[in-house]
Amino acid sequence: MNELYGHSCASCSKANISRNEVGLNMKLIARNVKKFYCLDCLAKYLKVPPAYLLKKIQEFKEEGCMLFE
Repeated sequence: MNELYGHSCASCSKANISRNEVGLNMKLIARNVKKFYCLDCLAKYLKVPPAYLLKKIQEFKEEGCMLFE
């Protein structure tokens, strides 16, 4: 799954956002998303606290979602 690596944040330009951040974008925005956001910028975009997104990452991991490490 090379599509999970090497992306920069479309908002703040943070380089090489994590696989979990990329997976979260794909899970919450769209599987074929083209612009990715880091955790903080995604939280702003979705109008939720970053802690909520961290909790969602853990939930998706526990469900066995392969987008997360």
